[in-house]
Amino acid sequence: MTVTATTDRAAARRSLEGLSLGDAFGERWFPLFREPRRARREIGARQAPEESPWHWTDDTAMALAVLRVLDEHGEIRPRELALSFALGYAADPARGYGHGMHQLLPRLLELPDGWREFARELFGGEGSLGNGAAMRVAPLGAFFHCSLPRVVAEATRSAEVTHAHPDGIAGAVAVAVAAALSVRAGLTVADVMALTPDGPVRDGLARAAEVPFATEPWRASDLLGNGQRIRADDTVPFAVWCAARHPGDLVSALWATAEGFGDVDTTCAIAGGIVAARTGVAAVPRAWLERREPLPGGTGGASSGEIGAGGP
Repeated sequence: MTVTATTDRAAARRSLEGLSLGDAFGERWFPLFREPRRARREIGARQAPEESPWHWTDDTAMALAVLRVLDEHGEIRPRELALSFALGYAADPARGYGHGMHQLLPRLLELPDGWREFARELFGGEGSLGNGAAMRVAPLGAFFHCSLPRVVAEATRSAEVTHAHPDGIAGAVAVAVAAALSVRAGLTVADVMALTPDGPVRDGLARAAEVPFATEPWRASDLLGNGQRIRADDTVPFAVWCAARHPGDLVSALWATAEGFGDVDTTCAIAGGIVAARTGVAAVPRAWLERREPLPGGTGGASSGEIGAGGP
């Protein structure tokens, strides 16, 4: 299927850039979490990690796989997506994949048609309710932003390949909707909640919609969760709240998200993918983009016209 006027490759690329930057930025804080006082001091002072490169993780690897399928087919095709995930994993299994993906993805490489059965077998037959489907999906929401029903349907299909549990699927739907609304300059937590399936993720978004943006992000993460439990309902509400708090400012959104600690590469990947779907990375400090590990295949690396001129 060819990409049509109802899809937006440019928005998806912007989202991918922000997702990968957030992922790599967040991942650099993990070593400092062994010194929480220092980490909180540096985050509070907006002092970015100077060590480089900033490596991205499975969040970005799986987002790249999603975008490859969309580029080739113009829609999510589960078998092709299963194979794309599996090939990405086989190329570099040390990207920080979760326990369930270490079980699932090698099986998908051998038999990609078995994705539905294999995904349902995870976690004692309940399927995964983790944040993995949500962390990778923002570019998909940006790609289909012209039709919110299409966003919901495609995000659901993208999630089901690895996350059979309804909560894992709901997390992906919420993030994809948020990215679509971001492109449309209409991002609100309440509107994301309205299109999210019933369950704990939607309930968390309902709580997030009631948290004033004047609330300090660390306090909001205490109320909403910060991904520490690696569940969609513990991750998505706070990340969406941070993105909605800074809809036109990617850098501020990432700093706010980092204040929550927890699964900070994933929360920052989600928030970054949502905000950058609209803003891109033009206002990001040049040093950040230079430190971030390049993306493969010409999909990453901002051009000279996209790289910000800000300081470190």
